[in-house]
Amino acid sequence: MSELVVVTKDGAVAELRFNRPEALNALDLPISRAFAAAVADVTADPGVRAIVLSGEGRAFVAGGDVSAMAADPDRGHEVVDALLEVLNPALIALRENDAPVIAAVRGVAAGAGLSLVANADIVVADENAKFVMAYDQVAGVPDCGGSWFLTHRLGRARVMDMMLTGAPMTAAEAQVAGLVSRLVPADEVDATARTLAAKIATGPTASFGRFRRLVDAAPHTTLADQLAAERAAFVAAAQSDDFREGVAAFTARRKPEFKGR
Repeated sequence: MSELVVVTKDGAVAELRFNRPEALNALDLPISRAFAAAVADVTADPGVRAIVLSGEGRAFVAGGDVSAMAADPDRGHEVVDALLEVLNPALIALRENDAPVIAAVRGVAAGAGLSLVANADIVVADENAKFVMAYDQVAGVPDCGGSWFLTHRLGRARVMDMMLTGAPMTAAEAQVAGLVSRLVPADEVDATARTLAAKIATGPTASFGRFRRLVDAAPHTTLADQLAAERAAFVAAAQSDDFREGVAAFTARRKPEFKGR
């Protein structure tokens, strides 16, 4: 049996590739457990300084596996609860880890797959990719952080429109809205994401983690609180090995060699 989530480490870059293409990488309990294990592996590895999320086949992730929920409708809630018991801690671990996350999206990202995309710091997408909320079709609600991540990325008005109407978002629309960072042809998505991850993995990883925490907090804090948070983060960064290297490289007019610390 093939691995449901294939983990590849190349230097300081780790790629987690959903590998259930016959089901468009839909999330059932086995693949969710494999994803959680993969996240635990890469977030515990101090040598990993950038993470790529990708999907095998025609889709990134087509949401939760509705067939598993429909197998016994009276116990569908138990299936949902079991999935999220596994997935939620993994998503928090990804968010709390300093390594930036790059999503490589080909085909559709729906439901929980859309939430995973929104969790990424940078999204590289196929020019024909589609982003779909889908929960309205099964009378469910957003999961895997979708209501949090997408509200941060797109704003309340756009998110509520997608939730209530189920209207898909094209790749071009997603880029304009701020969900997608870069659009490329489908056959260039993976390579572009990996190249970008390799470049980012040479940067000051601990500072990148501070970047993310500041940006995540910004929509819900006062200016005074954000200024205080920036100050505290910068003071902490200024005590790091990478800051000392960056300052030394700047004054010597050479390229810095960051270690992620």
